[in-house]
Amino acid sequence: MNTSIPEIILNDGVTIPAIGFGTYKLRGDAGANAIKSAIDNGYRLIDTAYNYENEGAVGEAVKRSPVPRQDLFITSKLPGRYHTYDLAVEAIQESLYRANLDYYDLYLIHWPNPQQDHYVEAWQTLIEARKWGLIRSIGVCNFLPEHLDRLETETGVKPSINQIELHPFFNQTTGREYHAERDIQTQSWSPLAKANDILTNKTLRGIAERHQKTVSQVILRWHYELGNIPIPKSASVTRQRENLAIFDFALDEQDIEKIAMLTTPDGRLNDQNPDVYEEF
Repeated sequence: MNTSIPEIILNDGVTIPAIGFGTYKLRGDAGANAIKSAIDNGYRLIDTAYNYENEGAVGEAVKRSPVPRQDLFITSKLPGRYHTYDLAVEAIQESLYRANLDYYDLYLIHWPNPQQDHYVEAWQTLIEARKWGLIRSIGVCNFLPEHLDRLETETGVKPSINQIELHPFFNQTTGREYHAERDIQTQSWSPLAKANDILTNKTLRGIAERHQKTVSQVILRWHYELGNIPIPKSASVTRQRENLAIFDFALDEQDIEKIAMLTTPDGRLNDQNPDVYEEF
């Protein structure tokens, strides 16, 4: 594991880097090159998903990289259309075949899809797949407290991670507090929100200027200080390096308070409320 990035121990004892690299829309040869570039620049946590249709590009980047597989932390996710047991088993196997990997370090249920109501069955499948050695750690994405409670109540196993939409415009205070109380790690997708809106925000720009950092670095440092694991995405070598350079400064209490004031109840980027949103 890359020692320049702090590490976090999950509730199952698995260690994960404190920042990762998102791969959404990075596909084909260009995608594989961008992901390899991220690994070359120091990222060790690489996040993909079955529905991103780029597990193959991730696997190719791993193949091209001189970094040993055991030093990388690769995540993928189970789509909603495969929540039933037999389909979930096949999907997990297919995920591994696409990436040409023997195991995933972390595998997540992508969305609860509560109207379909198969997410507990999907969770049982992940529990089994971990026993088979296909997955080292198991978690979920976009689950609300009631979904998480049901998983633990019905299976006796709680997720190691809940990956949720989380950025300064939607800071998920209630969800983060719930996770902390139950020793579930919070991971942030879209940690930088929409670049056009957030990178020009006056509050964030003021904080960045005072620390002589970029707005992106301030936001990612904010995630780190809240205890979240952000997974920013960029194909730019410069931005990849910039997004990792967040461990040589700290925000103060006033900075945290100012950023907290940016959140709004309707701050979701695409109105994807897990209570009603269905992903297939």
